[in-house]
Amino acid sequence: MSSAQDPFYIVKEEIQESIDKLLSTFHQWEQTSAGSSEQVHLTKELLASSESIEWQVDELDKTIDVAARDPSWYGINDIELDKRRRWTSNARAQVGSMKKAVVAGKQSNGTSTSNLSGMRRELLRLPDSDQKERSNAYNARDNDDFISSESDRQLLLMRQQDEELDELSASVVRIGDVGLTIHDELLAHEKILSELDTEMDSTSNRLDFVQKKIGMVMKKASVKGQMMMICFLIVLFIVLFVLVFLT
Repeated sequence: MSSAQDPFYIVKEEIQESIDKLLSTFHQWEQTSAGSSEQVHLTKELLASSESIEWQVDELDKTIDVAARDPSWYGINDIELDKRRRWTSNARAQVGSMKKAVVAGKQSNGTSTSNLSGMRRELLRLPDSDQKERSNAYNARDNDDFISSESDRQLLLMRQQDEELDELSASVVRIGDVGLTIHDELLAHEKILSELDTEMDSTSNRLDFVQKKIGMVMKKASVKGQMMMICFLIVLFIVLFVLVFLT
């Protein structure tokens, strides 16, 4: 799991922002006059913020203990667990030192300059050491984010190419099906034309035969017989016309 997706680093960043804000307020508290209303207000704010941050660090420690039961399931190792415990320990010590200085100032309203200077050096040293670790974590997270974004982009391009290839394959299949259908239809039409041509040849042969028979009959019949046949045909035509059109 990348740092950007790990809940620990998300909570850690929020806590670190709270610590940075607490440190800024602590420096402001140091510069205010002892016993002034502003210092009293800042004292209350510092104590409340310190208790809130300590509770958040304790809850984060609990999640580390849970992850330590089965590190492989959470995708981390012992080195990562030690790194996380070291950060929570430093954060707790840093907040504890500020809280201790504020409580001492609240009780005495006159803490010696040397004691305050020593506490301040301790506070400044802790952020410096943690700043290096946090910078490394940010760099690692940026690298993970870059690799993750590049990987996502490559996967997206591959998915788009696969979709385009699928569409192209489907188009080729459709064109092939259309070609087969046209081929089958052409074969069917060719068969129909062939059968029609055969029937026309047969009909033509029959007509030729009938014409020859009629010609032979006409040659053998006399003029009187031809006239009778013509009259018979005319009468037959009239009867058929009446039956078809007048009934």
